[in-house]
Amino acid sequence: MKTLKNTLKGGILTLLIALSAVTGLVSKANAQTVKNVVLVHGAFADGSGWKAVYTILTKKGYNVTVVQNPLTSLEDDVAATNTAIDAQDGPCILVGHSWGGAVITEAGNNPKVAALVYVAAFQPDKGETALQLFQTAPPAPENGVLPPNDKGIVYYDKAKYHEGFCADLSQEQADFMYASQGAFYAKGFVTPITDPAWRHKPTYACIATEDKSINPIIERNMYTRSNSKITEIKGSHVIYMSHPDAVAKVILQAATDVSK
Repeated sequence: MKTLKNTLKGGILTLLIALSAVTGLVSKANAQTVKNVVLVHGAFADGSGWKAVYTILTKKGYNVTVVQNPLTSLEDDVAATNTAIDAQDGPCILVGHSWGGAVITEAGNNPKVAALVYVAAFQPDKGETALQLFQTAPPAPENGVLPPNDKGIVYYDKAKYHEGFCADLSQEQADFMYASQGAFYAKGFVTPITDPAWRHKPTYACIATEDKSINPIIERNMYTRSNSKITEIKGSHVIYMSHPDAVAKVILQAATDVSK
């Protein structure tokens, strides 16, 4: 009887090991390598600023999509971003700059989003708005965000744009960015987040240590609260343009991590 029990025990153990091996092979076969990246711009800029990051990522074999936000409302920007995400052939890394952080916080709930990357970006929690976060620390003297005009559009003071928004770019680049920006409607800035995707998915964040548009204190507080994997980059609000290699490195790390 004892011999029979031992034989059965050994057989069951062998079966379990075999099943475990098969399960491991199936899981490995089902695992997807993330090779898609969706980039979302913020206010006072357009998608063209992502060109250097786009170039770095595409040269490494990634499929990169740049969203052109209408900037008319949070809902409209989320819809535009979801359109881009839905068009991907598999999972993607969703990246947002500045106001784009609020956008990816909602759009990041799309099942195709594997991880989020915030680049000097707002990261609101449930029921929170970008404006509330903006007001949690004093603005820099160089900050040029103006009150909404009679049409509800927020602009950046042209006289402060270079120093306050993109001080580490050339004047020529700053002039083009100012000329090519979209019209940002203030109602997006005061629309609360309903379901923050960073609470459900791996999250990475870049702090722009010389940021004059979003106080770096705000960035650090948001990203610490969310337990994001933080990288500090010495640069202006547009570190994705002035330090594209550093920002691309964080995106690549996120893609590598979630592909394991």
